[in-house]
Amino acid sequence: MLNYTVYRSKENKPWITFIHGAGGSSTIWFKQIKSFSKFFNLLLIDLRGHGKSKHHMLDLANSTYTFDAIAEDIIEVLEHEKIAKSHFMGISLGTILIRAIAEKSPERVKSLIMGGAILKLNFSSRLLMRFGNATKSILPYMWLYKMLAFIIMPNRNHKESRLLFIREAKKLYQKEFIRWFKLTSEVIPLLKIFRQEQIKVPTLYVMGDQDYMFLPSVRSVVNQHKLSQLEIIPDCGHVVNVERPQKFNHLTLDFLKSL
Repeated sequence: MLNYTVYRSKENKPWITFIHGAGGSSTIWFKQIKSFSKFFNLLLIDLRGHGKSKHHMLDLANSTYTFDAIAEDIIEVLEHEKIAKSHFMGISLGTILIRAIAEKSPERVKSLIMGGAILKLNFSSRLLMRFGNATKSILPYMWLYKMLAFIIMPNRNHKESRLLFIREAKKLYQKEFIRWFKLTSEVIPLLKIFRQEQIKVPTLYVMGDQDYMFLPSVRSVVNQHKLSQLEIIPDCGHVVNVERPQKFNHLTLDFLKSL
């Protein structure tokens, strides 16, 4: 089972499950814990090979790496903790996973909060994925990861989130990085489905106005999906919960309270 951390209230409060992005870990949510634990029970999960879940890699060595299989990892934790229903919050690639859970097990999902959401790969990002797939077995994975981090988070004010993800990615193994990178072959058709099919739970997208790779597609989808809404944080890049935590916490808590 994946490694996870629980912050449980003595009161019967609703749950929020936090899912980080590729190369990160549950530690990226440290600026959310204090604010959200006042109102919710919190479940923070380390994905396969990330954070403290890398100690379980021997159990997963021969497992299939698909978004569906990784979503099942998360559901296993929910079942173990007897969490029947939860709000879900994801960042970057974590948004793809929580959307996959909403498709797979909608009865478990109260709402989705999608930070730095990925709904479409533009020309630049597809070119990056092709280059990564061509060189992932040749180049040291940290070279490739640092390059990706700089391209996705290029500005000076993105430095904290960029360095955080690079630091966490150093805890991965080369083989594990390659397994995750192979998921890019699955992501394009999956994202097409997500754009076309409206999810039937309240969904909040929180994007930085400098998230040039992913913001345009989110704008387009929100205009078509009636249960979705978009909040844009100024002077902010891809990892919104790290770069502008107070604004992010305020927007997301207001959304949850409105439900």
